[in-house]
Amino acid sequence: MASETHVLDRPPEGANADWTIPQGWDAYSAQDHATWDTLYARQMALLPGRASAAFLRGLDALKLSESGIPDFEELSDRLEALTGWRVVAVPGLVPDDVFFTHMANRRFVAGNFIRRPDQLDYLQEPDVFHDVFGHVPMLADPVFADYLAAYGRGGLRALELGSLKQLARLYWYTVEFGLVQEEGELRIYGAGIVSSASETRFSLEDASPNRVMLDLARVMRTDYRIDDFQQTYFVIPSFEELLRLTIETDFAPVYAAIGHAPAVAVDAVLPEDVVLTRGSQAYALGKVG
Repeated sequence: MASETHVLDRPPEGANADWTIPQGWDAYSAQDHATWDTLYARQMALLPGRASAAFLRGLDALKLSESGIPDFEELSDRLEALTGWRVVAVPGLVPDDVFFTHMANRRFVAGNFIRRPDQLDYLQEPDVFHDVFGHVPMLADPVFADYLAAYGRGGLRALELGSLKQLARLYWYTVEFGLVQEEGELRIYGAGIVSSASETRFSLEDASPNRVMLDLARVMRTDYRIDDFQQTYFVIPSFEELLRLTIETDFAPVYAAIGHAPAVAVDAVLPEDVVLTRGSQAYALGKVG
């Protein structure tokens, strides 16, 4: 998502006023397309039975199984017919107001570069595989599509209220690293998980992380890690409930209530938490040791 610190304060040369750029699909090399296909095949060997049904339906509806990096125009035409969203290319991280304005207007900003073959397992800046494979299938789901548009509108308000840090945590623990209950099981839907082979397994099957039911104020107080597996995952009962919570909550009083409260540590379990799995934190402790 957007970052609180930006190298650029205006669109770079060649970008439009709204920071969008051409995808440049014709410039992708055969190796670029092969890298996408390798990543796609690896994830599809893991995701059935682990990913949310909504995510898997989105893959099919958007025809992402077709070989090679998708053309954003063709992909957007399919997506817009389903939920009104389009995918637009941007030159990396964009200012927060730009990010939220696009989202509020059902435009998903995506990087147009793809990682090198020696970067399959980790990349610091989101690439086209993370952005398109990870995020876009969920935008084919009408309920989640409405949630993300509502989040964009909320982001613009959070900027006015000086509460971006709190709202960014909600994005992190839902859109990027969320889990959902489906038919009595936990499934993944967050883009940071579904686009990562190692975190796909870790988030659901490892004994190390906490898995806690999502509470809005709790999540917006909780720190997160950007450089490794999460130590706590938050679980929603359904996408309908996530949308309802987002639309019916007046966030301003929540921001006021938690604004001066200390942040909650990434590995903490609070007395009021509804805990599904209290993790051993063995993975994080092993890294420290």
